[in-house]
Amino acid sequence: MTKRLDLRVDFAFKSLFGTHGNESILAAFLNAALRLPEEKKITTVHLLDPHFNKEYQEDKRSILDVHAQLEDGTRINIEIQLNNKHDMEKRTLYYWSKMYSSQMKEGMDYGELCQTITINIVNFRYLSHINHYHSVFQLYEREEKLLLTDMLEIHFMELPKLLIKWRRKEVDPREDQLVRWLLLLEASEDEEITQVLEEIAMQEDQVLKKAIDEWERVSQDPEVLLAYEARRKALLDEKSALKRAESRGEEKGRKETIKNMALGMIQKGIDNETISDLTGLTKEEINNLRHQ
Repeated sequence: MTKRLDLRVDFAFKSLFGTHGNESILAAFLNAALRLPEEKKITTVHLLDPHFNKEYQEDKRSILDVHAQLEDGTRINIEIQLNNKHDMEKRTLYYWSKMYSSQMKEGMDYGELCQTITINIVNFRYLSHINHYHSVFQLYEREEKLLLTDMLEIHFMELPKLLIKWRRKEVDPREDQLVRWLLLLEASEDEEITQVLEEIAMQEDQVLKKAIDEWERVSQDPEVLLAYEARRKALLDEKSALKRAESRGEEKGRKETIKNMALGMIQKGIDNETISDLTGLTKEEINNLRHQ
């Protein structure tokens, strides 16, 4: 079987969920993500920026989020992130605000503004104080827990948390369609997941079957592969840069801790030799601290 694209790479994700002809795939994912009741199921979705392959090759800074609009005007932004830049809550609020405010036209009434939703799929644990893999945030009054408005809705979907639940058999893609779609993003690295999803696709889910077939097709497209590999390399480089920055930050923090320990000892009248033995600082470094 052909090696399939890693759908956690934003370019590959958009190739499957954010291009013309695949609207039914996106609609199925959104129905699962938004947990919509049967009578409110999304049947039509309009992609706001479905063309990106050519532009991406010319501009590596192209935004690879999926932007969509529903029949009732609801705007949705889907972003998938491999690397933790520690800014997701501010990032998603920024994208939400841009999508929400961009609806406003001259002479338009505020009451005409439509709900705006951001969905963040992340390949790392982000909300450490929450055990759920899918968290939804809205605007609530703090004491009464009263919803102010449904205009703002922010989703976080943490793939590592889902995988833990999958391995513990706490979730079942046969019963939960969101689990089904999110596991698809992990399937390129897991044969068991691939097998289970292919069985579901053949037995009961025609849209999932279409998604798997399309995934197979784009994974063999030379033009897509070229852009995909470039994007994957960029993400790997970004990950390495983030790790280096974290290491520098940890080292800086360690040195600052040692410095503060030494200053505390100096204030207590402890001699240089003892301070040096306990902190590893040279006597010259300790003398410099004494004269600060």
